[in-house]
Amino acid sequence: MITPHTPTDPHPYTAQARKPVQPRRRPPNASAPAPAPAPAPCFRRQLRLATRRQLTASGIPAGTIASRSRPGGPWQRLLPRVYLLQTGPPDHRQRALGAVLHAADPASDPLSGDTAALTGGAALSLLGIPEAPRTPADVLVRSPRRPAGTPEVRTLPTARWPQTITVAGVPSTRPVRAAADYAARATDPQQLRAVLARVVQSGWCHPQDLHAELRTARLLRHPQVRAAAAELLAGVRSPAEAQAREALTAAGLPPPLWNARLYTADGAFLAAPDAYWPDEGVALEIDSAEYHYTRDAWQATLRRRLRLEAHGILVVSATPSMVRDTPTQVTSAIRTLLTLATPRPTPPTAALRSHHQLLLFDREEGGAPVQVAT
Repeated sequence: MITPHTPTDPHPYTAQARKPVQPRRRPPNASAPAPAPAPAPCFRRQLRLATRRQLTASGIPAGTIASRSRPGGPWQRLLPRVYLLQTGPPDHRQRALGAVLHAADPASDPLSGDTAALTGGAALSLLGIPEAPRTPADVLVRSPRRPAGTPEVRTLPTARWPQTITVAGVPSTRPVRAAADYAARATDPQQLRAVLARVVQSGWCHPQDLHAELRTARLLRHPQVRAAAAELLAGVRSPAEAQAREALTAAGLPPPLWNARLYTADGAFLAAPDAYWPDEGVALEIDSAEYHYTRDAWQATLRRRLRLEAHGILVVSATPSMVRDTPTQVTSAIRTLLTLATPRPTPPTAALRSHHQLLLFDREEGGAPVQVAT
């Protein structure tokens, strides 16, 4: 006969499982285990980065730093004397700040921007310029200091120390200086043109300020820098517009106004076509697929063209690939409209505002004076 189990009867296996476990006793002469080292107090404001000097100043022995930054450890050696106090990979902000920590005077506050500041393409990349290269990270340092660089960090001693700002927690030069420092070392003319155009188009600096910075740095002696600066002062704001400007010049067409703001007779803003010939009332619109992913964006472009045509402006539309691959077709269409527009009985009703002529270069910088409209 099977005897029913009552809840008050302890199960034999349960009774064994509940046998208390005796804690392991430490030998009388044994020392307590060493606590995990605390990171430097500054690591929080330094994006979880610290220099070797900062870590040792916080009381962390050199041996502990070495052991914790071994492969598989909780820290990483990001650069010589710079450690990342996390296990995951660094993001672009941490890499940028790590470059500044590496180049800064060890005795100074690296976040002050007094002895080291990010510049060039890496600084522009932090501002959201997608065409700007992140590596190698250019870091300005005050002369006569010349800290050694690495494949990831290029230190640039300078006696012309700029005003610095903080971008995403990283001491950086102002955008206009960063753009000039990038231009000084750019090797690809097309990338240089794209980066400088994006900096101006994004509103980080005015083309006249950039021109002044390039002139101060004596960079206008380089043909590719001088050409890019000329495009920006002429009003060009994209590589496609720069290619169109070259095609128009090669075709012998009259120079247009670039990105001129047009207004109606009652003062309402009408549009800012990429290129505009005010005497003939002809506009060139370069429409990139990058800005027409959605139906609303495409309809906005069509509405802008309708507004221009409603005010008597003849519009030539092209894509960047057309300007690049078949420029003669684009210039032929523009030439035809310019010819047809000469005796027009109904001139356009749009007006320009705030357009004046600027002296682009003087003879001391290797070129005859050129008048451009902005």
